[in-house]
Amino acid sequence: MPGAYHGSHMKVFYSDVFVAAGEEFDTTRKAAWIAESLGARAIAGTELVEPAPLVAAQLEVVHAPAYVRAVQTGEPRSLAESNGFRWDAGLWTAVCASNGGVVEAALHAAKTGSHAGALSSGLHHARHATGGGFCTFNGIALAVRTVMGLEREHSRRILILDLDAHCGGGTYSLVRDIPGVVQADISVCKTDFYQPGSGSSSTLEIIALAADYLPTLAARLDALAGEPFDLLIYNAGMDPHEDSAIGGLKGITTAVIAERERLVFDWAQRNHVGVAFTLAGGYTGGRLDQAGLVQLHRLTIGAAIQRD
Repeated sequence: MPGAYHGSHMKVFYSDVFVAAGEEFDTTRKAAWIAESLGARAIAGTELVEPAPLVAAQLEVVHAPAYVRAVQTGEPRSLAESNGFRWDAGLWTAVCASNGGVVEAALHAAKTGSHAGALSSGLHHARHATGGGFCTFNGIALAVRTVMGLEREHSRRILILDLDAHCGGGTYSLVRDIPGVVQADISVCKTDFYQPGSGSSSTLEIIALAADYLPTLAARLDALAGEPFDLLIYNAGMDPHEDSAIGGLKGITTAVIAERERLVFDWAQRNHVGVAFTLAGGYTGGRLDQAGLVQLHRLTIGAAIQRD
């Protein structure tokens, strides 16, 4: 699938091995659904690009060696399956590739100031020594560490915007002590809740009413306007959508999600910040089928390309 588009395009990182895990679940399969949809109904200006998979030494920049070995080997099984998935050898292949996609998207956006994306999910609940909540390795934290390690003439500043239905406590635990990193988290439930420390510029807000969702996002983005960020890493969860089988909040409709994407990428455009986006949550079941979930994730790609 990668390489289907040519020319000057927004790079969207994807490999068929993103879905190599044996577990059948939205997190382990939807990257392929979205890639297939881009092949059948192209979003003009996008280019699917195959990323280099990460290796154990790169993962260990953020994660404990014992945990990395457990995911690679399956032993101890309880640790290897702490992400909530049944372990098999394909899981290691999949998560090394999908996390590599997040890192490459972030590097491209940071270096060029343009947007890039990764059809990767299962990231923000993973911590130093364990997985959790369908997340194996934390590609967001890995991307932060990689971008911060680039040669530079000034101190880098990175904004993480997490709009998954669930809190990004795993990410916060891994980046909270890195100077120049700000995490803005707007969630609709308290799963993986965290409390930013006193004096922290990071924020976590839990939305109980759909009517507050977009105004809260707009206010938070306004508060960050003018800050000199070198990169925005956007965890673009679709699970706040009212039809998502996990995490949905009544009243957060497709129109609300579309407006959310417009707000995010309009802000990035006005503030001259390159965005690296990931898929994050979004789950079929009930009123949301596979086609509906794919269409929600396509909203992020479409908004990014329109404002790149």
